[in-house]
Amino acid sequence: MTERPATDLRLVPAAIGAWAACIVAVAFGWVSALVLAMVCVVGAGVAATLRRRGRAPAVALVLLTALGVTAGFAVAASLRLHSVTTGPVRQGAERGSSATVVGVVTDDPRRITGSFADQVVVPVRAHRVTLRGQVVDGSARITVFGAPDGWIDLEPGAAVTFRAILAVPDRVGAVDAVARATGPPDAGQPSAALRWSGRIRAALADASETALPAEEAGLLPGMVVGDRSGLVPAVEDSFAAAGMSHLTAVSGANFTFLVGSVVLLARLLTVGPRTTAVVAGIVLVAFVVVARPSPSVLRAAVMGVLGLLAVMTGRRRHVMPALCTAVLLLLAVDPALAVSWGFALSVTATAALVVVAPVITQFLAGTGPDDEPRRRPVLDAVAVALAAHVVTAPLVAAMVGTFSLYSVIANVVAAPVVGPVTVVGALAAVVAVVNVDAGAVVAGVAWLPLRWLVNIAAWTASVPGSSVSTPTGPAGAVVVGVAIAAGLAAAVLIRRIASGRRLTSGDRSLSGRHGTIDR
Repeated sequence: MTERPATDLRLVPAAIGAWAACIVAVAFGWVSALVLAMVCVVGAGVAATLRRRGRAPAVALVLLTALGVTAGFAVAASLRLHSVTTGPVRQGAERGSSATVVGVVTDDPRRITGSFADQVVVPVRAHRVTLRGQVVDGSARITVFGAPDGWIDLEPGAAVTFRAILAVPDRVGAVDAVARATGPPDAGQPSAALRWSGRIRAALADASETALPAEEAGLLPGMVVGDRSGLVPAVEDSFAAAGMSHLTAVSGANFTFLVGSVVLLARLLTVGPRTTAVVAGIVLVAFVVVARPSPSVLRAAVMGVLGLLAVMTGRRRHVMPALCTAVLLLLAVDPALAVSWGFALSVTATAALVVVAPVITQFLAGTGPDDEPRRRPVLDAVAVALAAHVVTAPLVAAMVGTFSLYSVIANVVAAPVVGPVTVVGALAAVVAVVNVDAGAVVAGVAWLPLRWLVNIAAWTASVPGSSVSTPTGPAGAVVVGVAIAAGLAAAVLIRRIASGRRLTSGDRSLSGRHGTIDR
């Protein structure tokens, strides 16, 4: 058995440091970030001295790089936040001024239930804000709260003009201001790309409704393009309880399945690598447009490509540096990503695929009979699901205050059909644009695996104690993390005890045979 090459983790400290710097800046303000930068500069000086003296030069170089990157990100984030907190939009928010905002919707509207009435939360990138007759041009991130009428149907990329009362956000650097809309927005004409995207999404929904029962018809668009509008509430609740909600949102897995299918088909047709790369790139961009280019979709595209690189090239050693580079670039563009749950889940799940899953596969391979090549696909599927659960469960607990006990089993059992459903659904969407009835025929192929997923979620949700409540925030992450660590330690200990017993039994058998020969 060949030894697996070690994963290159040298950029990990730098990525973690940059992430921490952005968290400090966004959560505690630009002054705190500058203090962190000064501390890092002092630490970098110590690391440089150690390196010059030849004391652990490799470690000193990694430490020097990490501290330098952390200091740089802390300074950059503090400067950006200083300009935000002292800018005219923030000053207007501090005064509670009314404003006319012109901008673009950047993500899907989200409905929330309040004490008095339902509201919709819409993130907007403003490029013009009029405050008391003063026109402020420039980019500003604004979170809009408004009544569902006129807001709930907006799509990412839609141009809007609206009047609102500005307020200061709870978090220092997450957005420039909060806006409470005084009425529905004036929405501009969608771009050609958005119209094309909407046509494909509508065609897939029509084909699904034509070919499938209600539960499956609502699930297919969610799994393919993240369209959850037709999802039956009972299915949505059971998927949440089973820890399978990620299947109904666009994630890196969607891009891995679709682009991976294109690459495999190109290989079967003996298409050259350059042409394959071009076609795969076109499919990637097209799917981003269809899924709608919100920040979460763009992050999923980056992580999906990295996951595909790890799986199809086998060069897992090089994927971790690529992931760290992606993290650094994304944080450089938008430091507020550092406090985004979606960003944290995407990064940790991708890292688990590269670092943790191979270790779990190797562990599982040593616990069964000596037929690893035949068991490898099953072991890999279990390892990927378990690795993703292990690293993301503390974050989920911190975010929503629950821990699903059976989600690993549910996701492992569901895993074999997720890829086929995604690919069939994407093909059905393309065909349905030309002819809905033909698209319905293709969508009908996905009925059985969709039914399988619905049944898995329903069964898992019905098991008593399928999820337990945990504290939210850091306390929940610590509680779940400690519980998982204890479980993993127990598994390792049990395996070592079992391995020791097998070795002892084998030694006794051999000594018995030799004793018979000696006599």
